[in-house]
Amino acid sequence: MDKVKVAIIGSGNIGTDLLIKIIRQSDTLSVAAFVGIDPESDGLKRAERMGIKIISSGVDGLINTEEWDDIKIIFDATSAKAHLYNWEKIKTYTEKKIIDLTPAAIGPYIVPPVNLSTLHHENNVNMVTCGGQATIPMVYAVSRVARVKYAEIVASIASKSAGPGTRANIDEFTETTAKAIESIGGAERGKAIIILNPAEPPLVMRDTIFTLSEIVDRQLIINSVNQMVEDVRKYVPGYELHQEIQFEIIDEENPIYIENLGMCHGLKTMIMLKVKGAGHYLPEYAGNLDIMTSAAKITAEMLVNMQ
Repeated sequence: MDKVKVAIIGSGNIGTDLLIKIIRQSDTLSVAAFVGIDPESDGLKRAERMGIKIISSGVDGLINTEEWDDIKIIFDATSAKAHLYNWEKIKTYTEKKIIDLTPAAIGPYIVPPVNLSTLHHENNVNMVTCGGQATIPMVYAVSRVARVKYAEIVASIASKSAGPGTRANIDEFTETTAKAIESIGGAERGKAIIILNPAEPPLVMRDTIFTLSEIVDRQLIINSVNQMVEDVRKYVPGYELHQEIQFEIIDEENPIYIENLGMCHGLKTMIMLKVKGAGHYLPEYAGNLDIMTSAAKITAEMLVNMQ
C-alpha cells in the first residue's frame, strides 16, 4: 500500500520532531510538505537537507503548492491562535483531516488509547496537551473501574523544553487539559496544573495524578492502570510509573472540600509517572514534547487504518 501523504505546519521543536518520527518510523505516512513562516528556522533548514519539500509562507503557501491535492492529513504544530487561522483556510477541503497539536480545541479531544476509535469520522481532532496525553489515560484507567468524582493532574516539565509556543499557551493548557480530564478521562470535575522546572541538569517530564473515586477493590485500579501504561508504551516507550500507586481512604467523618463539588469522601488514588523522550530531535528530558508528537503520529496512522 502506498504511504498516505501528510503535511506538517509549524517548523519549531514539535513540528520538527514529528517530521523526524514520521520519516524514521512510519510505514503508513509520508511527509509531502513541511511548512513554517521563518525561512531561517532550524526546522525548515533541516527538512530541506533531508530532501523534504519546504514552504516558508504558512498555510496559504501550502494550499497553493502542487502537493496540496495529494495531501490527506495535516498536522498543525503552531499555536492555539495560529490554528484558528489555519483551520479557517483548510476546513472547506472536507476530504482532508487535520490533527491539531495546539490547545485551540476546535475539534474533539483525542487520546489514542482512550477514544480514538470513536472519532475517526472527524475532520479536525485535537491532541489536548502534553500533560493531557500523559495523564488522561491514567484518569480514564481509574474511571473505567470506579466512578471518579474529582481528578487533578500536575505536569512538571523542564523549562528548557518549554518553547515560545508552550509559554504563550499556558492558560489554554490548563483550561483544555481540565476539560479533557472530564470529557475523556471520565472525572466529574477536573483540574490541571503545569510547572516549568528550571533545574539543571534538566529533569524529564514528571506527572502526578490524583483521583477521588468511589471505594472499590484497589487491585482493580492497579490492574487497570498497569494495562493502560502498557497501552501507552506501545507508542511512547519512555512512559512509565515512577512509583507504586498509592491509596488513601477519605472517610465520611473527615471529608475534604472540592470546589464546585462541596465536601467529598471516597478513595484517593495517587499515580506518579515519568515520561522520557525518544531523543529523535529533542533531548530525552523533553518527554512532554515527545508524547505529543508520538500521540499525533499514532493517531494519523490509526485514522488511515480505519479508512
